[in-house]
Amino acid sequence: MTSVSFPAGFRFGAATAAYQIEGAAAEDGRGPSIWDDFCRVPGKVLNGDTGDVAVDHYHRYREDVALMRDLGLHAYRFSVSWPRVQPTGSGKPNAAGLDFYRRLADELLAAGIEPWPTLYHWDLPSPLEDAGGWPERDTALRFAEYAAAVHDALGDRVRHWTTVNEPWCAAFLGYASGEHAPGRREPAAALDAAHHLMLGHGLAVAAMREARPDNRFGAAVNLYAVSAATPDPADLDAARRIDGMQNRFFLDPLLRGRYPDDVLDDLAGFGFDPDAEDMAVIAQPLDQLGINYYTRHTVSGLPGAATQAASSPFSAHSPWVGSADVRFVPAGRPVTDMGWEIDEVGLREVLTRVHRDYPGVPLYITENGAGYDEDAGPDGTVHDTGRVRYIEAHLRACRDAIGDGVPLAGYFVWSLLDNFEWAWGYSKRFGLVRVDYATQRRTPKDSARWYAGVIGRGGV
Repeated sequence: MTSVSFPAGFRFGAATAAYQIEGAAAEDGRGPSIWDDFCRVPGKVLNGDTGDVAVDHYHRYREDVALMRDLGLHAYRFSVSWPRVQPTGSGKPNAAGLDFYRRLADELLAAGIEPWPTLYHWDLPSPLEDAGGWPERDTALRFAEYAAAVHDALGDRVRHWTTVNEPWCAAFLGYASGEHAPGRREPAAALDAAHHLMLGHGLAVAAMREARPDNRFGAAVNLYAVSAATPDPADLDAARRIDGMQNRFFLDPLLRGRYPDDVLDDLAGFGFDPDAEDMAVIAQPLDQLGINYYTRHTVSGLPGAATQAASSPFSAHSPWVGSADVRFVPAGRPVTDMGWEIDEVGLREVLTRVHRDYPGVPLYITENGAGYDEDAGPDGTVHDTGRVRYIEAHLRACRDAIGDGVPLAGYFVWSLLDNFEWAWGYSKRFGLVRVDYATQRRTPKDSARWYAGVIGRGGV
């Protein structure tokens, strides 16, 4: 393979999320979240795993920042735990919770690493879910107040802010399929949840920008390349519907101030009737857009189409509201141990499509990585060749997209550390750094050393 270099100033980073790594679930005033509750429902999380301890980042953050410094990371994307800052989801912030994130930001800055906080990575405070959760409009208002409080505490030392992470997952896996917290199976409520997540984003951006207009604000959406299995009209329409619900349902409101007409037609039977005045709030000008990319969807609308082993990328309780008769079909590509097909070409396709259809916004890959079931050697080392190959191929796709004129300014690997992988518990590992969950020992994998070399050279 030929060598490729990235433009000067391109950020290389790594990403995590609070519930997946922090632990300390009942310390220093933190309240319960929907994920604390969900983990305690029998059968919801593999092996009954919880994030109570996770990888103990709350107590080991200095050690983890030292690992980041050794890797040469330019930036670290982490999420702020809403129930750590506001245990009840509203009211006066918990000083101890804010102090943790002040300490973390200061430790990162002292190590020469730029903090990139995400304000919502799925850990809604339980009292807000008890009041109806994201399907209720009031949750968006509470989120804006919380965002303003965190920004007030950290806005003097943190420039780049992400409001919500993967609203598709939070809304549709949480409220339609029930596969994620809070575990509800209410398609109409899921649509309202998605709308209110985006409304909360817009209200938060407006509040934070008013306080510090020089900071930079955006959201992170999980996008997929979507292909029809065949040229048959039924397959082409299935691809249109999945692209509509997965990609355009979020990109159009955020960047065009409206929902796609064809998607609204698909949803006509669900009573989805968003307030027109909300659209201008949702479409706050963005300084950055985060794109999380892992795989491609290949779909069919034909009866009897051969489906993937798990029948879809998710459970039998479909999160694909308005697209229940779509089947996800294997395309014969290699897969990670998550069963996700590896398709770096799809990343280039997504990036060039976003730049073409929604121009003018600087783009960042805020998550990209590979889950493998790995065995460590006696000394804890992991020779994760598959992960190295995955990241290298996707970095090359990023460089190709930059060559196409895409304003891509950074790349964050998912993830820095092995961690709690949501409904999969601790059975799947995405980290550059292996964590022995029994001892919390951290050991950089081959991929960590390789990525450090990429950062040092400024390319692959």
